[in-house]
Amino acid sequence: MKELKVSSRIIKSVFFHPDDGRLYIRFKNGEERLFAGVPEEAALAMVESASPGQHYIEYIRTRFERVA
Repeated sequence: MKELKVSSRIIKSVFFHPDDGRLYIRFKNGEERLFAGVPEEAALAMVESASPGQHYIEYIRTRFERVA
């Protein structure tokens, strides 16, 4: 699993496993989320967007399976 650099008001860190599409997100409030089946392009689009938190809400949270 590799760490993806992110600059966000609400996201503290992001880790992505390209072999199986696991996306791990740790928020600044202490919450953690793990998603499965996320394409690498989707993970990169989130961390590279102008607002990674808003991108997460609109494109990750609602479209991919949350496993933890």
